Amino acid sequence: MKMARRGRKRNLNREDEYWKLILAGIGPIAAAKRVGIGRTTGHRWRSQRGGIAPLRLAEADRHERYLSLIERERIALFTREGFSIREISRRLGRSPSTISRELRRNMRKHDRGQYDAVLAHARAREKARRARTGRIGQDLQLRDLVQDKLKLDWSPEQISYWLRDTHPQKRSWHVCHETIYQALYWPGNSGLTRKLIPHLRTGRALRKRRRRPDVRAPRFIAPATLIDHRPQVVNDRSRFGDWEGDLIIGTRTRSAIGTLVDRKSGYAVLLHLPGGHTAAEVNASLITAMSALPQELRRTLTWDQGAEMASHDKIASLFTDGVFFAHAGKPWQRGSNENMNGLLRQYFPKHTDLAIHSADDLAAVAIKINNRPRKRLGWTTPAQLLADALRSS
Repeated sequence: MKMARRGRKRNLNREDEYWKLILAGIGPIAAAKRVGIGRTTGHRWRSQRGGIAPLRLAEADRHERYLSLIERERIALFTREGFSIREISRRLGRSPSTISRELRRNMRKHDRGQYDAVLAHARAREKARRARTGRIGQDLQLRDLVQDKLKLDWSPEQISYWLRDTHPQKRSWHVCHETIYQALYWPGNSGLTRKLIPHLRTGRALRKRRRRPDVRAPRFIAPATLIDHRPQVVNDRSRFGDWEGDLIIGTRTRSAIGTLVDRKSGYAVLLHLPGGHTAAEVNASLITAMSALPQELRRTLTWDQGAEMASHDKIASLFTDGVFFAHAGKPWQRGSNENMNGLLRQYFPKHTDLAIHSADDLAAVAIKINNRPRKRLGWTTPAQLLADALRSS
């Protein structure tokens, strides 16, 4: 009888090396390349363990507040020699209650009164990884509130502040944003479901560390006035009407949506570009959008050095204080707009055809974005802040 062919043997050494790189702060894709595995293999390893390193590696990453295997071996030795709990605590430099609790929790009846260090260590690690019901999972009313706000595309930080502000007496509802993130990414008994992850701005299936790209050198000289000559008052965010703009590009650069954001209020305006994103198309859409605003809300415009602004002189009359350009390869000089583009990617994902979105679709997204509370505005919405400014003027 011919035996069935066995699958590929799991390489634990390679997996250990992969997890060591992850614990050292290397990104998942870079770690996979270094150890010579595919991205899907690394994704499977992380998914199988819920993003937690194997026990054999986790010991090295153990916090000092927890007993180590060596300390448990010394406890076993001292108990066999008949030392008291206080003497053991003195020799280990631990609290007597820590030693007493360790002996009480990690000894079983079938151990026959003998403390086994290896068994105790394994039991402690297993308890640490046991499934716990989170704060959100314990309160169904809280769970429903969090779910409703997530479905409105609120961020966990916005939800956290809203709970504190709206229900100041309900201290048990004052959860931090990290609690909500963990309830989403490691559901278990949290009461939430991973089906809500697409409502987050990134929508990514796994969490990842922030990585800063290398600074790029400028590639060409700006054809118009650089940001260095922009009025200082714009940097202070002390007035309305200072706009930052850019395009978000669709698949194969065939479609685009223009984005404008007011630096002070964070109010967003989206430009519909059904015919393309040439300089003429962008100018026409920008003139239509900006002409609808009063002159006190049209002071400056800051854009990057894209070809879509080749005819910037034709829109200069819209802005009383001028049109300015960021240095090449320095998007952080238009930080408000870059942040807004990141938020908008939740609704207009990369590598998709943006031409399928109508002007009404863009207006609906702008309304949703402008009516979400912002931390830097004291949790006021951009729409409310701009409306208050117009009434006062």
